[in-house]
Amino acid sequence: MLALEFEPDSKYQYSNAGINTAGRIIEVVSGLPYEKFMDQRLFKPLGMKDTYFYLPEYKVARLAPAYSYYPDKGLQLIPEGKIMTEGSFSYSSDYPYRGPRTYFSGGGGLCSTTEDYYRFCQMMLNKGDLNGVRLLSRKSVELMTQNHVQGKLDDMGYGLGFGVNSDAKYLTELGSIGGYYWGGFYYTAFVIDPKEDMIAIFMGQLHPTGGLNLDAKVIRLAYQAITD
Repeated sequence: MLALEFEPDSKYQYSNAGINTAGRIIEVVSGLPYEKFMDQRLFKPLGMKDTYFYLPEYKVARLAPAYSYYPDKGLQLIPEGKIMTEGSFSYSSDYPYRGPRTYFSGGGGLCSTTEDYYRFCQMMLNKGDLNGVRLLSRKSVELMTQNHVQGKLDDMGYGLGFGVNSDAKYLTELGSIGGYYWGGFYYTAFVIDPKEDMIAIFMGQLHPTGGLNLDAKVIRLAYQAITD
């Protein structure tokens, strides 16, 4: 066993480990493999028909190609089969349809579409319900979207699976206190704003981004479109 980096609840450090552990807890409690639990209890009830850890063969042709962007190289297609490296971290753009298909992470790895992304976000905005299908209670959504690291970070707040704007100091420009958000590996982002009854979704296929901020600009434009 490894020693703790600090006493629990004394500091905060970002990590996928907690969410991966939650995925394993789901398997133990439900008695289902994690990928089957997600399919049966989340994707199918919400009508998310295009969300997978690994794509069926007949849907591979619909997968958008992935690109990298480096300021000195510009925009470049990531070739199929190419292993990209960032320090000790490596990844490929074809993992959704190549390889053993045996790793189902609680902390990431899904492929999806804008429509499916929207359906999940709308369920959260509706406080756990979509079209009469309730997946979460209202109080569970409230718990997930509270700031659980108060006093430990100055630049942002974290809920249970989301970044949260729990205080005006977290709003860099347009937004609302109570809004929450997150992003994906290949330059995707969403914001759910209960105060404005609004969802903003940005979908890209780029990693690394080379410091681009198109996602922030698109979400800012969504807020600027509010005219009342």
